Amino acid sequence: MDAPVKDFELDEIIESANDEKYAIVLYNDDVNPFDHVINCLVKYCKHTGHQAEQCALLVHHKGKYAVKGGSMEVLEPICQSLLDNLLSAKIE
Repeated sequence: MDAPVKDFELDEIIESANDEKYAIVLYNDDVNPFDHVINCLVKYCKHTGHQAEQCALLVHHKGKYAVKGGSMEVLEPICQSLLDNLLSAKIE
């Protein structure tokens, strides 16, 4: 007989998802080329190339897009790196 699935596993998953109370929102600009935005998302947000490309397109077409979620402690240095690379981003 298989051991029952423990409830704490589901609780841990829910708690982990709830830790993402903040997001880095990337804003569209007319300055940075797509390649630069994509490269920054890969390097700092740890996106795959495809994920970064999709996010860049969403930012371009929607004007802004939440590119990374997490705790404030995790997001602050990532957001600062994006800002240091002249991208328009803030934590919301």
